[in-house]
Amino acid sequence: MSDGKSDAASSPPALRCTGLVKRFGTTLVVDGVDLLAQRGEVVALLGPSGCGKTTTLRLIAGFEDLDGGTVEIAGRIVAGAGRADPPEKRRVGMVFQDYALFPHLSVAKNVAFGLPRRSDREDRVRAALEVVGLAKLGERMPHELSGGQQQRVALARALAPGPEVILLDEPFSNLDAELRATVRTEVRQILADAHATAVLVTHDQEEALSLADRIAVMWGGRIVQDAGPEELYHRPVSRPVAAFVGDAQFIPGSGLGRRVACDLGELPAHGGATGPVEVMLRPESLRLALGPDGEETNATVLTREFYGHDQLMRVRLDTGRVLRARLGTYGGIRPGDRVSVTVRGAVLTFPKQDQEVLGLNQTHVPGSSHGA
Repeated sequence: MSDGKSDAASSPPALRCTGLVKRFGTTLVVDGVDLLAQRGEVVALLGPSGCGKTTTLRLIAGFEDLDGGTVEIAGRIVAGAGRADPPEKRRVGMVFQDYALFPHLSVAKNVAFGLPRRSDREDRVRAALEVVGLAKLGERMPHELSGGQQQRVALARALAPGPEVILLDEPFSNLDAELRATVRTEVRQILADAHATAVLVTHDQEEALSLADRIAVMWGGRIVQDAGPEELYHRPVSRPVAAFVGDAQFIPGSGLGRRVACDLGELPAHGGATGPVEVMLRPESLRLALGPDGEETNATVLTREFYGHDQLMRVRLDTGRVLRARLGTYGGIRPGDRVSVTVRGAVLTFPKQDQEVLGLNQTHVPGSSHGA
């Protein structure tokens, strides 16, 4: 296989979706979705159940017909503009939520299913199993494998034909929490080693943040933010997106341009908001310090949850507001202690009215932008 990074500069994107629209009856499920995946890139479609992300994946694969827009794969229109190529002609590989392995076929025969009967068929199967680390298990039956191994067989089957794009629909949801983290790491490495382009559908924020190069947050049939994991986590475009992606807490404040006044005093702020705002505080952005040596305190520790790799404290500010603070393993702070609560770096603020946006099924999120 060629180096996806060098190809990306001179080749069209592996996937380009423009203005995708899909209705089921009178219900608009996908509403003008633009999505781009460069060669070798892993893009996550992240959103709550019912937001249209799986339907978008099925439109790309060809399992659903478009009502509007176009799908291009490697620069070739495969749907829209008067054409609708069948799934087998689109050069996409699909990894389903339940893996969809044939129980009566061996691992090797599952991977070979759908490959043309050519002289290199066995070589392709062997190479795909080698990539996913199952070269010695070709004769096993699916029921003889662990959940993680079945996942890798499904991925090998998707990789074997040499597709332009791999589509993964909630691929880790059938695994228990401990195995899910391990398999997620394995799949990320497999995709990187294969220089594969992938679009992952998930409702799991941790999964998207740890696996994807870029995340498109989907809400009510639209993409409301498309960004790298760090930007999405630290600079969400709206309060609802901030609350959905990771652990966020909000306190009222008054914007003063590049600063904001709130229960924690006057803090540096991103942007230049003035007037009533909501201040976003991630638990890990708060610092706690014990009160001795004349240091002024402003809170009391209520509870402590120790997880080994970190600990979560609940503190009550002297104003009465309760906040969560995530700390490292050490520090010697215990419930009942008086502490000083401060904030690392500048905070992000959102207009006060942003908190009035309804739940996750809204078709629009104020402050959002469409497209990839």
